[in-house]
This record gives sequence, C-alpha cells and structure tokens, in this order.
Amino acid sequence: MRRRHLLLALTCLSATATAQPTLITQPQPELPREPLVITTRDGKEHRFSVEMALTPTQQEVGLMFRPSVPADGGMLFDWGGPRTSIMWMKNTIASLDMLFINEDGTIRTIVERTVPQSLAAIDSRGPVRATLELAAGTTARLDIRVGDRVRQRIFGGG
Repeated sequence: MRRRHLLLALTCLSATATAQPTLITQPQPELPREPLVITTRDGKEHRFSVEMALTPTQQEVGLMFRPSVPADGGMLFDWGGPRTSIMWMKNTIASLDMLFINEDGTIRTIVERTVPQSLAAIDSRGPVRATLELAAGTTARLDIRVGDRVRQRIFGGG
C-alpha cells in the first residue's frame, strides 16, 4: 500500500512539473515569412513581409526580446478562426502598433505605440481572425485606419 501511494505521489509530482509555464528569456528564432498587403481607403497599397506565428508556442513568445521590428516587417498571429484577441507587452522591448483583423481582412481595431514591458491587456474589442504587430508609428506614417483591408492568404487572398 505504501508503495502505491509513493508511485501515485511521484506521478502527480511529475505531472505538476510538466504543467509549469515555460520561462521565456530570449527571442525566438525568426519565423517563416509571408507577404501581406494593406490597402488604405484611398487605394494605396503598403507591402510587408511578416513572420507567421501559427502555433501556441510561437504566439506566446511573439516579438519578445526583439530590439526592433523592420519598417516593412512585423508578425501576424493567426488565431485559426474568429476569437477575442488579448495581447500584452511583457518582455517586449520594442513599441508596436497592433492591428486586430476581422475574418474578411478588414481592420477592426488599431492600438498604436504600445508601451514596452507593460502587462496591461490590449483587447481586440470583439472576435478577430488575426492580430498584426508592426513597428510603432507605422499606422500613423502610412495613414492606416480601421476599415482598411489586409490581403494575406489566411483571409482568402495573397
């Protein structure tokens, strides 16, 4: 009986150890890139090459510990279907513009110039298919606004 309790305790301890969150201390390697185009309401097209964060682990790490984001780069978080997206800036040292994108590719919400290292929730304010992180100031510089269109394969266009 004592042996059975010891085995059960060891099994529970092992399960608890593997359930602990991973401590993230460095940037993830660059993810595969894909083209993305944002068309503004006046018809101007802005082309980007974005890293694709597709897995939960890639999405958890995101752009953490990256010192900067290229002017024509960024990271696209594909949620796989519409859902509320809540982001934060923990361990993110570069300020970002976050664009929350509907399933049809229209921009639902934009949060500009996020605060590095902040634990404040950044909310999509409704279900979205994806979240796009760009270098801070990009949306203002290119006059990108809510309602503009994003073309990328996950929205049915490329």
